[in-house]
Amino acid sequence: MKKVKKLLTLALAMTLSISLVACGGAKSTSNNSNGTQTTQGSDKTLKVQFDVEIASMDPQIATDGTSFEAIAAVTEGIYSVDKAGSPILAAAESAEKSEDGLTYTFKLRDAKWSNGTKVTANDFVFAWRRLADPKTASEYAFMIGIAGIKNAEDVLAGKKGVEELGVKAKDDNTLVVELSHPVTFFESLLSFPSFFPVNEEFYKQSGDSFATSPNTILANGPYKISSYEPAATTIELVKNTDYWDADAVKLDGIKFQVIKEAQQTMLAYQNGDLDVAALAGEQVEQFKADPEFTNVAAGYLWYISVNQKVAGLENENLRKAIALAYDKEAIVNNILKDGSVVADFAVPQLLATGPDGKDFRETTGTYLSTDKAKALEFYNNAKKELGKETFKYKMMVEDTESAQNVAQFIQSEIQTTLPGVTIELEVMPKKNRVERMQAGDFESVLTRWGPDYADPMTYLDMWTTDSPNNYGFWTNSEYDKLIKSAKDGELALNPEKRWEELKKAEKMVMDEAVILPVYQKGNAVMIKKSVSNIEFHSVGVTRIFKNVTKN
Repeated sequence: MKKVKKLLTLALAMTLSISLVACGGAKSTSNNSNGTQTTQGSDKTLKVQFDVEIASMDPQIATDGTSFEAIAAVTEGIYSVDKAGSPILAAAESAEKSEDGLTYTFKLRDAKWSNGTKVTANDFVFAWRRLADPKTASEYAFMIGIAGIKNAEDVLAGKKGVEELGVKAKDDNTLVVELSHPVTFFESLLSFPSFFPVNEEFYKQSGDSFATSPNTILANGPYKISSYEPAATTIELVKNTDYWDADAVKLDGIKFQVIKEAQQTMLAYQNGDLDVAALAGEQVEQFKADPEFTNVAAGYLWYISVNQKVAGLENENLRKAIALAYDKEAIVNNILKDGSVVADFAVPQLLATGPDGKDFRETTGTYLSTDKAKALEFYNNAKKELGKETFKYKMMVEDTESAQNVAQFIQSEIQTTLPGVTIELEVMPKKNRVERMQAGDFESVLTRWGPDYADPMTYLDMWTTDSPNNYGFWTNSEYDKLIKSAKDGELALNPEKRWEELKKAEKMVMDEAVILPVYQKGNAVMIKKSVSNIEFHSVGVTRIFKNVTKN
């Protein structure tokens, strides 16, 4: 019955929305159930396209870039980042670091949640403990360990209680964090949504409904939610007038619209229904001379993950054969055309700079480059080792147009290059793809990973044996030891040696074709000339809308 009511409500809302557009889009206001006022048709509302649905608005549960963008628009952590991507104080007004780099003391600003409750240090303690708590089963719990917070690994393993995590509220305005070892990128980590605060009393009152509607989402950031429900195709935000820096927020709100098909997206943009829209394929050629066109470098790595528990895919030669069988240059130049670059690596370009002052990729090699003749050699060896002449595998792909275009090309290339291999595509919404991957219910999948922080570990940590993101179930004890040492062991105390060992770690992953890289994403974007100051980032939250203006 509840689902029927929701559908009726949604249908009515869509009807009202269409009626307003038909009448010329005049301004009107309405109140939702928690009293938040929404503005329809406001010239100061930014209209942004998403190509996939928001999976979760829960900071400690969300795992995808789309969700992180929306969460970061309404919630603020200890730090945010500036235009250059450097950490800047946000919810905290000051930070003090001990000489040994092991203790941080943050003084919070005088700030309020959108229900009028004071933002306190306990909001961070509660959120971080919740992130680390095995009962939460957060896929991003590992971030507590990456941050080097004292006792994190023992808490994550269930050996110690969450109250022993190295974070405490000295008083309402003072948060003290203890680390087990210095972490050079600690401040940047705290700008990531997994570390955002949650009001404990509100969370408990919301129960299982937490973060699923405007009534169960609190904001302490630039905007607050006025319209949202899980898997919705439209999400509306309004300016949060209780935000401590509200004077800097010039928009009335933001309207996120999920549009997956490229032609429909551009029609909406040209009709004025979108201010920000992504281009794909032939559209890039068509609009790249337009003054509203821009190309943005991104950090997302797209790759094929293969489930090594599936018969045949445990064979290294077969994995290498598949990895070398598709033309990556054709994918980026003929299909995407959006500034994406060929990925012959596991750690992207422009991610992190080492102790030598150079980008990680500058001093590392390339791996698994397209080579169809070599692919056939690996394939013939695999057939001998496996005693088979034919192989059939399913490959999951999300239902966005660009992802499907790439998957179809890869399917054709593999089947042509490796006679006897059949690839069957399974198309589904991203949320379903992620759920299937998390359950291990797949054979292969075209997927992506965006960097959460500016260090190679944001990728390399994924392939340790116990990582919740090790979807292919690869295991290598030598690799596990190396990564653990780089996180909180001897290597963590020696930046130069650590950097060199991380290069070896990437080589181990690539040499065994743990993942089959395809491309590093670039974004071709249309932005209305009336819109300024969208901040694009290749690490962490990819778009920040706090300082946007719309004339």
